[in-house]
Amino acid sequence: MFGVIRRRVASASPSPLFLGQRVQKFRSGSSVPATVSSIVEKEIAFHSRGCGNVRSFCHISSGRWINSKATREVFCQEVMMQTWRRPFSSDSGDSVDVVVPPLAESISDGTLAKFLKRPGDRVNIDEPIAQIETDKVTIDVSSPESGVILKLLVNEGDTVEPGNKIAIISRSADATTHVAPSEAAPEKAAPQPTQKISEEKKAPKAEAAPVTEKPKAPPAPHSSHSEPQLPPKERERRVPMTRLRKRVATRLKDSQNTFALLTTFNEVDMTNLMKLRADYKDAFVEKHGVKLGLMSGFIKAAVNALQYQPIVNAVIDGDDIIYRDYIDISVAVGTSKGLVVPVIRNADTMNFADIEKQINTFAKKANDGTLSIDEMAGGTLTISNGGVYGSLLSTPIINPPQSAILGMHSIVSRPMVVGGNVVPRPMMYVALTYDHRIIDGREAVFFLRRIKDIVEDPRRLLLDI
Repeated sequence: MFGVIRRRVASASPSPLFLGQRVQKFRSGSSVPATVSSIVEKEIAFHSRGCGNVRSFCHISSGRWINSKATREVFCQEVMMQTWRRPFSSDSGDSVDVVVPPLAESISDGTLAKFLKRPGDRVNIDEPIAQIETDKVTIDVSSPESGVILKLLVNEGDTVEPGNKIAIISRSADATTHVAPSEAAPEKAAPQPTQKISEEKKAPKAEAAPVTEKPKAPPAPHSSHSEPQLPPKERERRVPMTRLRKRVATRLKDSQNTFALLTTFNEVDMTNLMKLRADYKDAFVEKHGVKLGLMSGFIKAAVNALQYQPIVNAVIDGDDIIYRDYIDISVAVGTSKGLVVPVIRNADTMNFADIEKQINTFAKKANDGTLSIDEMAGGTLTISNGGVYGSLLSTPIINPPQSAILGMHSIVSRPMVVGGNVVPRPMMYVALTYDHRIIDGREAVFFLRRIKDIVEDPRRLLLDI
């Protein structure tokens, strides 16, 4: 509450004084114009936490000096109003509005994928009640207060923006007394069909009218052999694409339209890397608390190859080439909702254990749908491991704005010539798709050959050869 001070000065040319302004002081010895003829009237209304000290008012009479005893000042304390509200909620008494939180700097809207709670359900504070799907991630909308959901303001599949209201929560409502309107109506109307059936049983049966057979329709003419036999529409389903799937489709098509895509292949003998993993997997888990996989070996090999061929780490921007002096490796992860590509930052400064821990963290977040947009932004090279699904060979598509992507595939035991003898070896085909506008075939082949050399003999990393 604010204190209000009203002052009125009777003078020939009154000048109103406003709250918070310093009132002019008249000290003894100062003359007052004869036009000042009355006394200063004051009216002060005080409320809680209003104005502070108000000192005495001096009387001014026409043609007289000012009384030197009292000077007049009004001190009004600035009232600081601080209110606290939980984020993403709008409070109006007993009910609380649930609003869409900020999505990201580059994302202006999203699709409300589904509601996790329904009207009448009780929710706790910070409990997710809805999921919003954006171009890259799925974001949970949490309850700002504990209470009961009274009403849902939007439908699943609607496009929402940050700040839009999607639900109303009551703090004091009882969960047993609130039911969704759409669910309550069928329950009330349910007894009516039963009553109708009982009335029909009681009513005497009317004599059945003679049934006249309808004339049979003429048989459909046989279609000519030239007409295609299409499946019936009843056996088809039309499902709208998710925002993530639409975004992936747009980016991949843009990649094909923009880049001059070319793929080169090679094969890698996985014997030494698999032996290294088998020999030290137990000691590795005991020390670092994470399993030693093959992906960390390929990431270390890719980092070393990028240092040998920095053009693969560069990108075209208009008429310029941007050389990036950092190495961020994107790892493609397939989920039930689509493909996500989290980024391992500064991979050139990480060891095997750090890389494996980061991969495990990203894998869990991807499956839970909790990856943030920042964790998927950027990247200088992507590694896609189709071998986990059994892919033997493929041509991956570049992830813009990068210039290359490395494809790993399944490990298959094949006969190989080693030292003049034919022996079985665990082999993997690797593929490098690159932008031929910036990367020549020579650099691409050298890059892939460097990865092959390091994976086949990991000791090269220790000796830097």
